[in-house]
Amino acid sequence: MNAVSVPTVKLRSGQEIPQLGLGTARNDDATTRRNVADAIGLGYRLIDTAAKYENEVGVGQGIADAGIPRDELFVTTKLRGSEQGYGSTLQALDSSLERLGLDYVDLYLIHWPLPRLDRYVDSWRAMEEAVALGKVRAIGVSNFLPEHLDRLAAETTTVPVVNQIEIHPQFPNRELIAENTRRGIVTESWSPLANANDLLKSPVLDEIASTHGCSAVQVVLAWHLHQGLVVIPKASHPDRLRQNLDVFDIHLTDDDVARIATLSTGERSGGQDPATHEEF
Repeated sequence: MNAVSVPTVKLRSGQEIPQLGLGTARNDDATTRRNVADAIGLGYRLIDTAAKYENEVGVGQGIADAGIPRDELFVTTKLRGSEQGYGSTLQALDSSLERLGLDYVDLYLIHWPLPRLDRYVDSWRAMEEAVALGKVRAIGVSNFLPEHLDRLAAETTTVPVVNQIEIHPQFPNRELIAENTRRGIVTESWSPLANANDLLKSPVLDEIASTHGCSAVQVVLAWHLHQGLVVIPKASHPDRLRQNLDVFDIHLTDDDVARIATLSTGERSGGQDPATHEEF
């Protein structure tokens, strides 16, 4: 399989973000290094990590191993909760860049709003400063609800380019997607396969997959793409990396989409409600 050319989505900052990338959560540095290098070789250009994942070193090593020009990649990392605050955000970003071995990241996200901590506005102002300093090309958020977005709009001048949120057929999160769209924010799906739980055993997905000559995983990824979402599935084996990338010719019908809608339970895969969840 030759390297796949992945479609892109335009951000309000003017950048183009690949519509499908590699998620790296819950992988150690060694595994991440191998996965990132393999993924880039197959055509992945969006690599998503976070300080909380503690594998930024592995991401940076994998990028170096792949040996392609930096400007061909779109690298995202995230600010962890324990480092929120104006000064600590700038220090945290410098530490992330050092671990990654990069001069800049394409996208920097606040990982969780942590409303009880009440530091995400100060963190956002620091991220605006980081853009001015050239350390970040664009800034966004993760797991932000409308009330958190409202506060950023009221107290700062930059609208997030991305809101990375939990989305999968069991938790389609349609209202928040609509809110993001209304504000000109691109929605990016995390946990797009519901952490590979019993969702992938659904007879509905199996039947749709059989119709399209693909796997249940590929049907779910096509469902994300069908909505215009950016999606970052995690995979460790090269064969799975290839399969996850081989989804752009799967065109779901209206009936397919209606049947997938019946899988909604309204339940988050990990029960992490951004209104109360705390992750430091």
